[in-house]
Amino acid sequence: MSKVKYYFDPETLSYRSIDVTNKSRISNFVLFILSSFLFGLISLLILLNSDTFNTPVEITQKRALQNYELQLDILNKKLSQVEAVVSNIEERDNNLYRVYFEASPIPKEQRLAGFGGVNRYKDLEGFDNSELIINTAKRLDILTKQTVVQSRSLDEIERLAFNKAVLIDAIPSIQPIKNKDLTRMASGYGYRKDPFTKKKRFHWGMDFSAKKGTPIYSTGNGIVKRADNRSSGYGNHIRIDHGFGYVSLYGHLSKYSVRRGQKVKRGEIIGYVGNTGRSIGPHLHYEIFKDNKRINPLNFYYGNLSQKEFDALVNQAKQENQSMD
Repeated sequence: MSKVKYYFDPETLSYRSIDVTNKSRISNFVLFILSSFLFGLISLLILLNSDTFNTPVEITQKRALQNYELQLDILNKKLSQVEAVVSNIEERDNNLYRVYFEASPIPKEQRLAGFGGVNRYKDLEGFDNSELIINTAKRLDILTKQTVVQSRSLDEIERLAFNKAVLIDAIPSIQPIKNKDLTRMASGYGYRKDPFTKKKRFHWGMDFSAKKGTPIYSTGNGIVKRADNRSSGYGNHIRIDHGFGYVSLYGHLSKYSVRRGQKVKRGEIIGYVGNTGRSIGPHLHYEIFKDNKRINPLNFYYGNLSQKEFDALVNQAKQENQSMD
C-alpha cells in the first residue's frame, strides 16, 4: 500500500492529502535523472582536471614530461657553457689570430646572420612548455651558426698561416755571399759614380766584391726564371721568382749551378762569382724586384747577419763610391 503524504492547509487549519499524479511522478523522475547527470558530469570534469585521481597512463606521461623539462634545463646549462667557449674562441679569432695574419675581423652581425624575419619556431607554439622549447631551439640554431662561421674562419686562418710560412721562406732575406768569402761590399743602392763614364748614375743593386769562383747563394725559396747572358750589362746572370711579387737578380757570374725552371731553396748554391758583362772586376751585382719595381736589397738582410755585421754593411752601403758595373 502506497504511503499517503499530507500538507497543512493554513486556511482551513487542517491537514490535506497530497494527490500525486503519474505526470508529476514522471516529471520528478526526469528532473532527478537530469540533476544526477549534471552532478556526475561536473564531478567527472573536476576529477579529470585535478591531480587527486590519475590513471597509470597519465602518471607515466606526467613523469615523462617532468623528465623532459629536467633534460631541457640541463641542456640549457650546457648550452651556456658551450656559448661561453665559442664566445671566447670568437674573441681570440678576431683580436689575435686574424690580427696576426692581417685579416679583417668577422662582425658579430655576420656571425649571427640569418635568424631574422620569418618565425621559424611557429610549430613549437601552443604547448605548456613552448617558451622553454623555443628558447632552447633558438640557442641551438644560433650556436650552430656561430660554429659554422668559426669553422670557416679557422679554415681561412689555416690557409693564411700556410701562406705566411711560404711567404717567410720565399722573401729574399739573406746575404747572397757569405761574409767570410767577401773581399768587401763594393757599392750600395743609390747614386754612384759609373766606372766607365765617371758620371753619377743610379745604381739599382749592391755590388759584393769576391774572388772569381766564390759561391753565390739563393736568398729565398723560388723558381729559377732565367739563367742566361741575354740581358744587357749583366753578363751571365740568374733571376729567381720567389712568388708574392718578389724577384732576385744575380749578375756577372762566371758559371751557373742551376737551370731555368728549377726550384731552389734559401741558402742553396746557384752560381759562382765572375766578371762577365759590364764589369770592371770579379763581383756579384745583386738586385731585388717587388712587383716589377727595384727596391733596396739592404732592407732584406735579416736572415744570416748579426746586428754588428748588419750595421757595418749599412755603413759601407751608404758610401757614395764607385760601383763595379
